[in-house]
Amino acid sequence: MAAHMPRHFRPLGRRVLWICFLAMTLGSVVALVARLLTALIGLVTNLAFYGRLSTDFSSPAENHLGLWVIVVPVIGGLVVGAMARWGSRAIRGHGIPEAMEQVLLNESRIAPRITWLKPVSAAIAIGTGGPFGAEGPIIATGGARGSLVGQWLHVTADERKTLLAAGAAAGMAAVFSAPISSVLLAIELLLFERRARSLIPVALAAVVGTAVRYVLEGNEPLFPMPAIGTPTLVAVAAYVAMGALTGVVSVGITKLTYAIEDGFEKLPIHWMWWPAIGGLVVGVVGYFMPATLGVGYNNIASVIAGQIGLAGMLSLCLLKLLSWSVALGSGTSGGTLAPLFTIGGALGGVLGWLCTMWLPWLQVDPRVAALVCMAAIFAGASRAFLTSVVFAFETTQQPHGLLPLLGACAAAYLVSGLMMRNTIMTEKIARRGVRVPSEYAADYLERISVGEACSRNVVSLQALQSLTEVRAWLATEQASSKHQGFPVMDGQGRLLGVVTRRDLLRTGVSAGATVQSLLGRAPLVVREDHTLREAADHMVEADVGRLVVLDRDACKMVGFLTRGDLLRAHGQRLREARKASRHFGSKEKPAA
Repeated sequence: MAAHMPRHFRPLGRRVLWICFLAMTLGSVVALVARLLTALIGLVTNLAFYGRLSTDFSSPAENHLGLWVIVVPVIGGLVVGAMARWGSRAIRGHGIPEAMEQVLLNESRIAPRITWLKPVSAAIAIGTGGPFGAEGPIIATGGARGSLVGQWLHVTADERKTLLAAGAAAGMAAVFSAPISSVLLAIELLLFERRARSLIPVALAAVVGTAVRYVLEGNEPLFPMPAIGTPTLVAVAAYVAMGALTGVVSVGITKLTYAIEDGFEKLPIHWMWWPAIGGLVVGVVGYFMPATLGVGYNNIASVIAGQIGLAGMLSLCLLKLLSWSVALGSGTSGGTLAPLFTIGGALGGVLGWLCTMWLPWLQVDPRVAALVCMAAIFAGASRAFLTSVVFAFETTQQPHGLLPLLGACAAAYLVSGLMMRNTIMTEKIARRGVRVPSEYAADYLERISVGEACSRNVVSLQALQSLTEVRAWLATEQASSKHQGFPVMDGQGRLLGVVTRRDLLRTGVSAGATVQSLLGRAPLVVREDHTLREAADHMVEADVGRLVVLDRDACKMVGFLTRGDLLRAHGQRLREARKASRHFGSKEKPAA
């Protein structure tokens, strides 16, 4: 009787070539969609604020509408509210939490209508002055298109997740010309893993998305800034301290945003009208400070280039925060990246100027301070740590900023992690009971071989033994508390199968029958060089609780592996975690 054995895990199979082809094709399509979205935002902006028919990407800040500027965002909010009510509620918000929820709960299935409702609603919201960036909606749209391709074709849930992440990464890469940080964003916020089978397609999609952007718009950095020098040790320490302070601010911003959202939930009117209320606040703020209207990429570039004074940056920081947090809390369609970068950059510029005036010995460059705080506020709010560091580098191409960026973002991440359980990306879905993985560790069962964990003291039965003899032995004290499964061997010592104690004691079987007569299927085996993960998967697929362990040549039985052995394999990890917990006085439970 042939034994059933698990196959060794392979990080890549030929199937990944097909997924890579789909991801690259998707990347080119999403890059074109990103270009169309920016053109649509330009069209709405020009019509709403300047009364002209043009798709040029222009800022609403130069408008001459006077008090009428207050009305424009309100109209945009009304349209978005109507689209959300009669189209899909999924267009509300900045899109990434909704994509995360679909990955975690719905096998990465996103409704097809989101592929056009999200970009159109975002274009209307942003084009009528909404203080959002185009990157959030295009990330959500790219993810929706990837999910749609995965639903059209015969792919697994994991492959559909990869396509969703590939579409999102291609969208971000096409907007910001930042392929590496786009891949990192997909890993840190969407994939919840770092495996070759998903990483390679996502990376290729980001490369294609960036290449299309190069063809359409050139390869200049999105946020150009004057060359910066190598920071001194004291300056680096100051930037790290600014990152820690920005981490505190990011926690406050996250709590403020959700407090505003909770406030809207208490309003005695239908949620369809909330975006119009948010638009009213956007319009009023925009009347007093037009720079807060629209995506504001030019504001970010001006801040990190040192082109805005202290009062201007302070006003931009506070008023952009007010406008964006109320608008986002109202449930309109928009993004978080660009507003956070604007707020963080302006805050960093203020801190840098204050250090220059009051603490000149720190040798702080206000432009670098703006750059590091721009990245640190996103690192603290989203905990997409590596994304934040690399994004700031890719969009400015300033290599001397990497060390301050790394230190500041690490400090912001640390402070945020200590002060806040969830992030601006996960708080919404965590409130719905969705548990979002926040740490990616190597599978513990992958690190241990079957030979290390299996029981070596195996009691086997002979195929021709009678049930009378075996049952008499089972009734003895020696066998009463040991072994629930028994390998069955023939006269030449070859494995025939496995029987359980329940099989042996089952009524309705003649006592004169042999043990061999109880064997119903081929033995389920595993070699001692397999990993416990491979063995556990084999158990689940076969719906058994024990496996016979063979030597490396699969010729000789050397042990038995049970579910209890799998659980005991975690003992050392748990003991180490408890020891660390006691040593440092932590009240947290060891991670599962």
